[in-house]
Amino acid sequence: MSCTVALAIPNSPAFQSTRLPSIFCKPSPSSSIIHGPQSPAPSSSLSLPPSSLSSFSPGLSSPKSPLSLRVNKTKLESKTDKLLKRKRPGILDIPVAGVLGFGLETPKGKKEKVEVVEVEGDGYFVCSKRGRRGGILEDRYSVFVDVNGYSKQALFGVFDGHGGPKAAEFAAENLNKNIMDEVSSRCQEGTETAIRNGYLTTDEEFLKQNVNGGACCVTALIHQGNLVVSNTGDCRAVMSRGGVAEALTSDHQPSRKDEKDRIEALGGYVDCCHGVWRIQGSLAVTRGIGDGHLKRWVIAEPETKVLKIKPECEFLILASDGLWDKVTNQEAVDVAHPSCVGVDKLDPLSACKKLVELSLSRGSVDDTSVMIIQLDRFVP
Repeated sequence: MSCTVALAIPNSPAFQSTRLPSIFCKPSPSSSIIHGPQSPAPSSSLSLPPSSLSSFSPGLSSPKSPLSLRVNKTKLESKTDKLLKRKRPGILDIPVAGVLGFGLETPKGKKEKVEVVEVEGDGYFVCSKRGRRGGILEDRYSVFVDVNGYSKQALFGVFDGHGGPKAAEFAAENLNKNIMDEVSSRCQEGTETAIRNGYLTTDEEFLKQNVNGGACCVTALIHQGNLVVSNTGDCRAVMSRGGVAEALTSDHQPSRKDEKDRIEALGGYVDCCHGVWRIQGSLAVTRGIGDGHLKRWVIAEPETKVLKIKPECEFLILASDGLWDKVTNQEAVDVAHPSCVGVDKLDPLSACKKLVELSLSRGSVDDTSVMIIQLDRFVP
């Protein structure tokens, strides 16, 4: 399996970016969401804290946040230089509106292989590791922080691909933007409907690609002191409230009675093979992005929960089923808590890595991705 980290960097100073609308329905300065990945050299383990991104790409700087890109001056040299005496172009600053979107680009060669991705950000931390099952890493994630200059506004996502990484990649690149577009147009009202539409739009757009595969998703929107968590499939969100695990999502699996009833009412069937419940004898989840051949039953409509972030709300864990198949909700909180709460030097990234390794030590062969979000960082 091979995989490379894709950092959204334009290949030309003449890059034209997409405007990200303000979710507060106010005009904002020009902003950009940059996609157009540029693959770094492969390695067996990548650590990409935003503070070190300048070493990852010589043209990347962070005067205000890790989300500001600078395209360095480029010499325009050619055989005509001697005659035209062209001057070097000035430095072009491209604001990214506080957007930090990382993911993994589908590898193009067998020699490119990434086993582990680790990221340490401002209030969020990620560890993603390829499973022993073989093939390529199909998990992806995305982060939008400080959107349009609002430091307490953020949107996070973890995506678990199946049948290939394409659906997870597409969701990581498009779902957050589609959600933000919907939230912006509603001006503080109908957040749940906005997120639902964002999921459905992303699904429709992916199906038009005529690409196989699908992806389970879990997203967390932090807005005006509220936490809005949504999911399709078996990616899960678990919050630590005073050290007690609180599941904020419910897995969409064929064994769930309401999901089983819905599928059968639509003419499908659910059966159990080797201890695993599946739709049409195939897929082990009932909701997600993609899966066009099962779209009649595998819907992209998320379930959403909204709650106010209170002082006892300590941190949020978003993770793929590679973790939850082997580690209980409370175990995950117990492992992470000592590194995330009540210590002089917080180390949530270490907690992410411990959770991934715990799952692997218990026999998981699946890709495993864990994101920890320090909720107090985003409280107004």
